[in-house]
Amino acid sequence: MQTSSAIVLRRGTVLTMEPGQGDLPDTDVLVRDGRIAAVGRALDVPAGALEIDARGGIVLPGMIDTHRHMWQTAQRGYGSDWTLTNYFYFYYVNHVNLFRPEDIYAGNLLSALESMDAGVTTTVDWSHGLRTPAHADAALDALERVPGRFVLAYGDHSRGPWEWAGDFRDFVSRRGTGDGLVTFQIAFDVSDDAAFPEQAAFDVARELDVRVTTHAGVWGASGDAAIERMAQHGVLDDRVVYVHTGSLSDGSYERIAATGGHVSVATDSESGAGQGYSPTRRLRRHGISTSLSTDSSVAISGDMFHAMRATLSADRALGHLEAHARGETVVDNELRAADVLRYATLGGAEALGLDDRIGSIAAGKRADLVLVKNDRNPALFPILHPAGHIVQQAGARDVHSVLVDGRLVKHDGVLLLDARLAEARRAVEESLARVMKSLPAQDGSQPAGGRSAA
Repeated sequence: MQTSSAIVLRRGTVLTMEPGQGDLPDTDVLVRDGRIAAVGRALDVPAGALEIDARGGIVLPGMIDTHRHMWQTAQRGYGSDWTLTNYFYFYYVNHVNLFRPEDIYAGNLLSALESMDAGVTTTVDWSHGLRTPAHADAALDALERVPGRFVLAYGDHSRGPWEWAGDFRDFVSRRGTGDGLVTFQIAFDVSDDAAFPEQAAFDVARELDVRVTTHAGVWGASGDAAIERMAQHGVLDDRVVYVHTGSLSDGSYERIAATGGHVSVATDSESGAGQGYSPTRRLRRHGISTSLSTDSSVAISGDMFHAMRATLSADRALGHLEAHARGETVVDNELRAADVLRYATLGGAEALGLDDRIGSIAAGKRADLVLVKNDRNPALFPILHPAGHIVQQAGARDVHSVLVDGRLVKHDGVLLLDARLAEARRAVEESLARVMKSLPAQDGSQPAGGRSAA
């Protein structure tokens, strides 16, 4: 574990993600007291600084996941064949009421560790299973057990946000943290109700100065009417993050763009579950700030490298199909690897309003850093196109070192949180021992004492 207040990553290829700045080969990054102190070649460092050999590796800003249902992670992979309808039946109809605070804690703790291990230094916990104050406490307790940067997006799908917005206010008053690593959002979806009862939740968000995150443009669940209601009531602004958006019209995109809103794209989920086709091409046309997310590990990989690849592939596939329909051939791909890497880093920071602190590598910013280097992986060399290598060749197993706010949490491929990992394993095993008794079998048969998901 880290023992020095200064750390230097030596002689890596640095992808700063700073506007207008290219790749920096053979470059050092010096970290002191939680901040990036300097970026340059052959830096002088304080005596006793911990030196990490980054030669042959790539240093990038910590990745940022702007929408992950962390509380569902204990059921990892169970919904690999689900559509969105299957997901809705499982969580929103049959099983949401089965989750105790202990189950929320187990999922959040496991997901938080997964984030750190995979180089995701900031994760938005889209936590819409907080039915009681005890559930909310458990969610936050788990996040505070892991030295990462998290945003608890407080939500309760079992009630309308106008019913629980006061609970959120009380929770923030009671549990507000002062270390700066855990912050809050409010998470809810907007209905088609012309009376706009969600106004109460928007009012609480403004009162507490927190951002709103909302699923929007989800086929069969939320569409243009919700955006229109928000526009009519003056709550569209640059402090709203819209998740998915694949089923929105150009008119809704124009409204989001005009008010400075942000979109979180979860391409793998959108492609497999049916929310709508990944909208990155349309978002670029409208100049909308874009970030990436993994949605839920119950069905989708929590690996942001995978999310970047899926997004690049889906965007390019649609570009080729559109060109073929016109009898044309694409000769230059519009979306570049560096663009998708920006979605996963600085784009996420912009969505959270933290781009002055994280999301790029520059002196003065908080030291959320990832070194991708794996001498045991033959796919990690040679590196001819650093951003392309990160997006198309690397994966979570290639994350060598991770720093969050200047603290080393993973080094030489090993997560430095053994006690937390053991705790997560125990908590998840205990949770599943109870919850799995009520889960429908994947072949459609019914386990003893369980209920059907249909």
